[in-house]
Amino acid sequence: MTRIGMNPAILYISYTGLLDPLGQSQVLQYVAGLAPQYRMTLLTFEKPEALGDAVRLAALEHQCRAAGVDWHYLQYHQRPRLLATLYDVLMGASKGRALARGAAVQVVHCRSYLAALMGLLARTGTGARHLFDMRGFWVDERVDGGLWRRNSLQYRAFKYLERVLFTRTDHVVSLTHAGRVELGKFEYLASKPPPVTVIPTCTNLEIFRVIENGTRDGEHFTLGYVGSAGSWYLFDDVARVVNLLFAHNPAARFLVINKTGHNEIRATLLRHKVDLTRVEIKAVDYCDVTGEIARMDAGVFFIKPVWSKHASCPTRLGEFLASGKPVLTNGKVGDVEDDVKQTRTGVVINDMEQETLHQALLALLNIAAEPGVAQRCRKAAQDRFSLRIGIQRYSAIYTSLVADRARGTE
Repeated sequence: MTRIGMNPAILYISYTGLLDPLGQSQVLQYVAGLAPQYRMTLLTFEKPEALGDAVRLAALEHQCRAAGVDWHYLQYHQRPRLLATLYDVLMGASKGRALARGAAVQVVHCRSYLAALMGLLARTGTGARHLFDMRGFWVDERVDGGLWRRNSLQYRAFKYLERVLFTRTDHVVSLTHAGRVELGKFEYLASKPPPVTVIPTCTNLEIFRVIENGTRDGEHFTLGYVGSAGSWYLFDDVARVVNLLFAHNPAARFLVINKTGHNEIRATLLRHKVDLTRVEIKAVDYCDVTGEIARMDAGVFFIKPVWSKHASCPTRLGEFLASGKPVLTNGKVGDVEDDVKQTRTGVVINDMEQETLHQALLALLNIAAEPGVAQRCRKAAQDRFSLRIGIQRYSAIYTSLVADRARGTE
């Protein structure tokens, strides 16, 4: 029971490390925003190479303390993959249970599937409510990304665990309305569906903002790409667009902001005969990404349009729009098509034919040249991807779950 005058206690478990770029944009931003209202305990898994950067680690620890977040971390293990993951889950559950008991936690907030499994084990005997922040249909993403076979033992085992998570959680967060619709089709949830709240991948609008760059002009159009270029991201098709752009505008440039994989990116661009003298690829810290987006006139990204991506909301979409940049992307991925088309903030295509890409590029160039496009993009981000609104929605879920626990219902 919460002591009088104390804020409710929340344990947030993330298998994504806080030292990862995604952890800083999609974990710390939420947890720090919720800390004024709740006693936030955060458990993450950090890669050994990231933990080796003592200066960066100390800075992040200071940032968490300043925000009122009690951060704990375990080391992430990668190999042998299945055994390493099982070990991490068991260690996370054990550590999570100790933290939950020590802080008298009322809600265990779990980011994605493996964290949700840890959370189910960690809350045992505590009475804490379980929040499954699913972040996508992870099991089928492994298949669609070519990492697992659909008939494999791994896939069948994790589909069973997925069923356990959805039937035993107290609340589900979906990134997209499309994902919520698909979840509603799961037959085993028909008789007792869990409450579902849609909270997209939100963007900190104070960090990502419109920055006027007086050095740009119409001749030096810069197309930008931010984030990963592997797995579900169709970077070969991005390279084709870059080739079309360079042929259309001899002064155009391509700027890639990517933490790792620079050699693979160059290899893909070379395979499509892109002139690398007009390409810049660089890695920057999370806080510096917005300054690099300011150098761009528009963004581009394509994602494999598979079933599992109904539940995906690309982080880069909100970041581009918040920075005032229109985008070229593809549909059949979460709510992306509605988000872009309804706000007139870019171009959405549904096939990768050469003529489609060519016409889409011309349309993007026209949109980028429209007066007021930056303000229109910014408005779309404020309406659809605001971190402030996302935090309010999480807070409403916490309030409901804390009240449910206080009533003693199961």
